[in-house]
Amino acid sequence: MQLYNTLSAEERAIMIDDAGKQRLTLSFYAYAKIQDPQKFRNDLFIAWNALDALGRIYVAHEGINAQMSVPAENFEAFRETLEAYDFMKGIRLNVAVEQDDHSFLKLTIKVRHKIVADGLNDDTFDVTNIGVHLKAKEFNEILDDPNTIVVDFRNHYESEVGHFKGAITPDVETFRESLPIINEQLKDYKEDKNLVMYCTGGIRCEKASAYFKHQGFKNVYQLEGGIINYAKQLKEEGLESKFIGKNFVFDNRLGERITDDIISQCHQCGKPCDNHTNCENDGCHLLFIQCDECKAAMENCCSTECLEIIHMPLVDQVRLRTGKQVGNKVFRKGKSENLKFKHSGDLPETALATAQKQADIRQKIKVKKVLLGKAEHYYVKAQVGQFTVENHELNSGDKILISGPTTGDQELVLDKIIVNGAETQSAKIGDKVTFEVPFRIRLSDKLYKIVN
Repeated sequence: MQLYNTLSAEERAIMIDDAGKQRLTLSFYAYAKIQDPQKFRNDLFIAWNALDALGRIYVAHEGINAQMSVPAENFEAFRETLEAYDFMKGIRLNVAVEQDDHSFLKLTIKVRHKIVADGLNDDTFDVTNIGVHLKAKEFNEILDDPNTIVVDFRNHYESEVGHFKGAITPDVETFRESLPIINEQLKDYKEDKNLVMYCTGGIRCEKASAYFKHQGFKNVYQLEGGIINYAKQLKEEGLESKFIGKNFVFDNRLGERITDDIISQCHQCGKPCDNHTNCENDGCHLLFIQCDECKAAMENCCSTECLEIIHMPLVDQVRLRTGKQVGNKVFRKGKSENLKFKHSGDLPETALATAQKQADIRQKIKVKKVLLGKAEHYYVKAQVGQFTVENHELNSGDKILISGPTTGDQELVLDKIIVNGAETQSAKIGDKVTFEVPFRIRLSDKLYKIVN
């Protein structure tokens, strides 16, 4: 019985492109008493694997927390797998504002102590005594009340690219850090102020609202379904957005735009930008904001040190990582002395720039193709891209496709190729190939050969 992934992320990406079918990115959560989380996990894996559902899911004795990618044609069948359980009948599924077929490339279901690491002892208070749920219209109205205090219960790297106007945005790296900070900061307002809270999809506020009611706050409210559901209701009801910027999400998209306002800066050069990236150095993976120009110049790295490391032989890179403490002590989320334009805590509400509109995140590929390799570098002034050939042979005169989440799908015919520094007619597996590309490429781009 298959209870684990048998395909790599790369293999899955190719299968998704070849299928050419729409997928939906969605999220949901449910607090419930689950007697046997491991059996629950295994049953879900079998059901969802059969539907080609992918995602990152946590289950625990207290419930389930899921972010997923599901084929649109299997959406109703997927819902049926949820409603087979009484506690998920009629569950709200937060469908993403922006879709990307590659948002998740594996099905990962993990059993954990809690579905959200909140650091709370649930036995000390009534976790079911939650705050009042507010829909988008009601949320907008209470924000206009001068008696309201609104708090962002997300982390600093989330709120930096987008938040509600007037919100308190704690400078924290984890949800559990924010709870005592807010409790202390607002201790004098427990009786007479409206404590209004929000997060990405609602799950963090679900527990936080009960905690703050236990702490003595009388008027506790939370945004139902979080920012994701708020954005959906804005479109459906034509409401004004009190949220400004981009909503950070925990999948390969790393964000979906709510308004066209860019309120953050590239952490390296200060240019208006709200695109997150992970440092290319496997011993770092720092999450930070990087513009296209810095991405090209720094090759997706957060610092010159990391840039030097990624050009070392792999054996030397592994040696440098050997024995290092893993987890948050190494892979910190956007805190580094090298990031000179990083902001957190008290954040601006004025737009620095307006985002360029894009018709689609990913255009559907209607052609038959085979994966050749991946992008390695883009030389801006020369307008030349460098790729590593990993599968099949590439020849001068071939019709190719360069595809990525930001680049979209771009077709070219190769007039001339440079292989390992010399002009030639063909490149084989393992070669470094460069050729003219009349548009900027990214390190997330893949190179395909179009075949008849």
